[in-house]
Amino acid sequence: MLRNSRSVTRLDILDWLKDPAARLPSRRHADLTEGGVTVRAVAAGLGVSRRVAGSHLVVLARLGLLRTRRIRHRTYYRRDEVRIAEVARMFEKGW
Repeated sequence: MLRNSRSVTRLDILDWLKDPAARLPSRRHADLTEGGVTVRAVAAGLGVSRRVAGSHLVVLARLGLLRTRRIRHRTYYRRDEVRIAEVARMFEKGW
């Protein structure tokens, strides 16, 4: 399987979002797993700009692997475990 740096970064993001409190800067008084994380938090975790982190998150959200929730001017991202399991099953079956 061909793996470029973008796909590795996106896999890292999905992995981090399994337990975001352990890997990413947290918001005060919030459960990151349930509420999601912002582009800013992912950018800090990756050590990249918000624009780069945002582009990765948008791709993952468009694929259906992340759910989004908009609160005021921020978008919060969290894993869609059902969709991730569906995609994993497709690859296991030799998609």
